[in-house]
Amino acid sequence: MVYFSPDGRPLPTPTPITAPYFDGLRNRRLMLQRCPRHGYFFYPRGRCPHCLGDDWEWGELSGRGTVYSFTVDRAGHDPALAGRIPYVVALVDLDEGPRLVGNVVDCDVDAVAVGMAVEAAYEDVGDATLLGFRPAS
Repeated sequence: MVYFSPDGRPLPTPTPITAPYFDGLRNRRLMLQRCPRHGYFFYPRGRCPHCLGDDWEWGELSGRGTVYSFTVDRAGHDPALAGRIPYVVALVDLDEGPRLVGNVVDCDVDAVAVGMAVEAAYEDVGDATLLGFRPAS
């Protein structure tokens, strides 16, 4: 079931597998699963995507990384997000290895660049906390 924030954005519905990730965000901690053979992986799932092992554990990451790629939505393709344009959606390579996607916030959209150092930014939306990234301080 999908539910929406007061401003119309879709919000996650945690499952038993994803709940530790979303609980971590609520506590301002970036928690991802870590395979003892292959390291951290994202998105949360029941098995390592490389070896299919189920002996992973949750670990905390720094939230620091660099922009791998990004796009700027200036047209408002999603009506629920039209009030937020322009906004940046970026692929971020975390220092610990995995690549995540999130909005880049707290900076001008024209200042975002490939290779830009960023850090985790947490936004409380309704009863969920979403992950984004801001320029690293």
